[in-house]
Amino acid sequence: MAKKSEKLVPLLPLRGLLVYPTMVLHLDVGRDHSVQALEEAMMNDHMIFLTTQKDVSIDEPGQEDLYQVGTLTKVNQMLKLPNGTIRVLVEGLKRAEIVRFYDEGQYYAVSLKEYGEDKKADVETEALMRTMLEYFEQYIKLSKKVSAETLATVQDIEEPGRMADIIASHLPLKLIQKQEILETVNVKDRLNKVIDIINNEKEVLNLEKKIGQRVKKSMERTQKEYYLREQMKAIQKELGDREGKTGEVSDLTDKIENSDMPEHVRKTALRELDRYEKVPSNSAESSVIRTYLDWILSLPWTNATEDDLDLSKAEYILNRDHHGLEKVKERVLEYLAVQKLTQSLKGPILCLAGPPGVGKTSLARSIAESLGRKFVRVSLGGVRDESEIRGHRRTYVGAMPGRIIQGMKKAGTVNPVFLLDEVDKMSSDFRGDPSSAMLEVLDPEQNHNFSDHYIEETYDLSKVMFIATANDLSTIPGPLRDRMEIITIAGYTELEKIGIAKDHLLPKQMKEHGLSKSQMQVRDDAFQNIVRYYTREAGVRGLEREIASICRKIAKIIVSSERKRVIINGRNINEYLGKAKFRYGQAELEDQVGVATGLAYTTVGGDTLQIEVSLSPGKGKLVLTGKLGDVMKESAQTAFSFVRSKAKDLHLEEDFHEKYDIHIHVPEGAVPKDGPSAGITIATALISALTGHAIHKEVGMTGEITLRGRVLPIGGLKEKSLGAHRAGLKTIIIPHDNEKDIDDIPESVRRDLTFVPVSQMDQVLKTALIGDVYEG
Repeated sequence: MAKKSEKLVPLLPLRGLLVYPTMVLHLDVGRDHSVQALEEAMMNDHMIFLTTQKDVSIDEPGQEDLYQVGTLTKVNQMLKLPNGTIRVLVEGLKRAEIVRFYDEGQYYAVSLKEYGEDKKADVETEALMRTMLEYFEQYIKLSKKVSAETLATVQDIEEPGRMADIIASHLPLKLIQKQEILETVNVKDRLNKVIDIINNEKEVLNLEKKIGQRVKKSMERTQKEYYLREQMKAIQKELGDREGKTGEVSDLTDKIENSDMPEHVRKTALRELDRYEKVPSNSAESSVIRTYLDWILSLPWTNATEDDLDLSKAEYILNRDHHGLEKVKERVLEYLAVQKLTQSLKGPILCLAGPPGVGKTSLARSIAESLGRKFVRVSLGGVRDESEIRGHRRTYVGAMPGRIIQGMKKAGTVNPVFLLDEVDKMSSDFRGDPSSAMLEVLDPEQNHNFSDHYIEETYDLSKVMFIATANDLSTIPGPLRDRMEIITIAGYTELEKIGIAKDHLLPKQMKEHGLSKSQMQVRDDAFQNIVRYYTREAGVRGLEREIASICRKIAKIIVSSERKRVIINGRNINEYLGKAKFRYGQAELEDQVGVATGLAYTTVGGDTLQIEVSLSPGKGKLVLTGKLGDVMKESAQTAFSFVRSKAKDLHLEEDFHEKYDIHIHVPEGAVPKDGPSAGITIATALISALTGHAIHKEVGMTGEITLRGRVLPIGGLKEKSLGAHRAGLKTIIIPHDNEKDIDDIPESVRRDLTFVPVSQMDQVLKTALIGDVYEG
């Protein structure tokens, strides 16, 4: 309740706005409390108190939401607008401070303490006014947002307080700064405060001017460059380059800046891009640089796939895609297990060695799938130029990176499974030795900094899992073999081949030939006959070809509507494949004199080798035929010398070598044959021919002989055993030192074969020959 002596004035809160004394301005009023306050003022003396809200977001402000110092104003005019708001013209009279705050229900009213102004200026105040005017004039020249007429109006004001208020209203101040000036009742303090604000604004404007000039210069330079580029573009068009390079260079710059390449590679790329921009488009060098940039941008530098380290899943995939091959599968699972524990293992370098068609390449593909990695294959067969591996130097238009970098681009990740196919087929000539270049690729201590002649910058290959394949390890240089972990794949047993044919080859070929299970069925005995009588190989390529041949014939039968369903078994298989190509088992049909069966390890797997010896009257000439290599010739000479030294024990004439010409022949003379394992076979055949004792037809043998009759160990026992099993042999004579290798032979083969370990030639003769040669 107000006292009778108190004069109450309606209160009008302002949002984001402030009115100084002597100012005249229009206001739009829309809030209910404000409208009621205006109407109350108009009914009395037209006086109303304006003060500003501290927070503009509040719709119904209370006493604590308002500044206590405001302006007592007079409402000169009020107009109601069509949208319901009221537009008023107010004139500021004097500063005032709220003494008491009253809520009148529909509006607020206040009692005020009013502040007057000193209209006369003393010397100090005059000096402050002049300083303020001078600063304001400088501000107007810098700002150009305040007109010269405003300066003229301000200069005509004599009251110091009013001058300070008018100048403050023309400055770009925040609301809180304007409120501070309004609350500064002392005129000298107000003048000093406005002078400080103008001075600060001048410094800001000067700084803006400097920045603006700098930006202008930069823009002028940019515009100049743009103008020159447009001229260059026009010139390029005249020279035949219709598109110009500007847009292309800009795109390449963005790609390089946003790529994941290392910083040293990025610097090189930007340097080459700068050269590319300056080189004429129709020059050969321009094409070389552009191709180089494309290669740099397309290579994966950090992009990697996450390894799927699920051992059970990996084991399932490997078993699903391949029969047997236990060693390889175990090695892959070991790698996965170690990587799961360490999370930092470098990629191993495996070499799958074995005959063609045993699944080396497909095994590498399955390894990639089990790891969840990208798979890329590079064939090295016939590569004889070092540049094929390391790349060509960028000295001509046709230069390009080597096959390793090409493979990485194709993979798109830094950790693919990288198959180096036929690594044993590389050769060398005057252009360099590619196998030597491969040493850096396959060395875990070096390949993190692999250097390609074309890319020039080092490339990290340490995360790649390299898998090489080879048929013949003997043709791989020693240093290169030393960098790889050799895993030998000997070949498949008959049971494994039948399983592969049923589970993999037949479904694949039926799908390729458009056949369904309702149209074609192959029985187990048919698969067995195909393996036995129509193929003879370590792998399964020939087997797949025979199955494809059957599918083609059945497709013709189905299409010609001869039958709707065909069942193939062991009895009718020859109707589709013709007569048997091979006799099951190459063992001799009967025991023969002078014919021994040896076991050989060739690039296509294990095989049997017939060695024949014939005698004819002559002068002791030793004839060797069958395209034998130097090692086998030496074996034959050694065997012959051994037989001569044992002539007395074998009941031979001591001068038999002077009465007979001896002819040693290995059939299939067009096929080169060599290797250190035919010594005991040649010696057995010789002794059989000289003594007349026949050799057991189901006995095969392998081993090298010394002049004293000792039997030396050999390699490839597993492969040779598989070959003997395919040939139908029952007994195999092996060196005693190779007895430990029997465990590597599949159980199904070991059951059908009898292994006889020997250390002396006498033991060989007891097993191989019918009768005892030492008894005469």
